[in-house]
Amino acid sequence: MTSQKLVVHTDVFLDHLSGERSPSILRIAMSKCLCYTTVFQAIELFSFARTESEFRAVEDSMAAMKLLGLNPKNARKYGELLAAKRKTSDWNILIGGLCVESKLPMLTDRKKDFAGISGLQIVTTQTIVKKKLGRRE
Repeated sequence: MTSQKLVVHTDVFLDHLSGERSPSILRIAMSKCLCYTTVFQAIELFSFARTESEFRAVEDSMAAMKLLGLNPKNARKYGELLAAKRKTSDWNILIGGLCVESKLPMLTDRKKDFAGISGLQIVTTQTIVKKKLGRRE
């Protein structure tokens, strides 16, 4: 059995942290896939936290996954993405670029936020809930 690898985007973490869905998409994804996130999601999530318990909840939600960071050798590629002046925010260009460089799809329901990032694969939360990911038949 080969586990699928995914980068978890901020919307999936926020769904998990809100506690509105049980089990959360994050828990479902982690049970089926090897999950990663990026330094950008970590920064964004910590920017939302206001109390010590919220900071701990963010830390706990990321504890079981690897955190992807920028590699200086890819700076040129990120510069080219930013210079293209797409409608995508600079933040999302960096996130999407990191996924492309890592050759990992992103789990998110905000596909339109990443429009125009060539080579970026998006996995929706519907897909993770409905399909048996991580298994090769």
